Amino acid sequence: MRAGHWRRVVGWAVVGLLAVPPVVVLVCRFAPPPVTPFMVLRWIGGAGLDYRWVPLQAMSPAIVRAVIAAEDTRFLRHRGFDWVEIDAAWEAGQRGRRLRGASTISQQCARMLLLWPGRGIVRKAAEAYVTLWMEALWSKRRILEVYLNIVDWGEGVYGCEAASERAFGTTCAALGAGNAARLAAILPNPQRWSAARPSRYIRARAGSILRRMDKVAVPVSR
Repeated sequence: MRAGHWRRVVGWAVVGLLAVPPVVVLVCRFAPPPVTPFMVLRWIGGAGLDYRWVPLQAMSPAIVRAVIAAEDTRFLRHRGFDWVEIDAAWEAGQRGRRLRGASTISQQCARMLLLWPGRGIVRKAAEAYVTLWMEALWSKRRILEVYLNIVDWGEGVYGCEAASERAFGTTCAALGAGNAARLAAILPNPQRWSAARPSRYIRARAGSILRRMDKVAVPVSR
């Protein structure tokens, strides 16, 4: 009886864990997340929490283009996973080169919305599961809107509104192309790099992003 009882407990726990992500994703299709587990865990760890939601239409078009150019140029063409980048990352690893990132904006949004900091196969599997639900239930515009509002942009800074204010003393709506490119340039490691005081590497990376911004496709309707 005891073994059977624990099997039932584990079974219901698994069902609960599988049921929570689609419910949260469905709710967040219509409502901004008030906070995320990622934010809470970082706050408990001593980081601040500066998070200000703004709708996508209130953001500068430059930040939308800059982030797509920097993070996921095939954003509108994939269904959550960029197999071109995944194949390239695999080949680089097979040749002994430094592993390159292959996460899409959808995957990063899933991670920031429902998961925890860190790495590991369990989190990658959970990230893929949440990504599939997001791509099924949200439009590309909604994925971008949520991502640009909750993405980690530095120690305790989340989303483009807080990041714009912190780095440049302005709203996200007022961002010009150059400053938008700088913000996008630090996203791979916002704890290490600064948009306000960019290193030579970040200035070069921002310049590359700036040159690509006019060529990226952006979602135009919900």
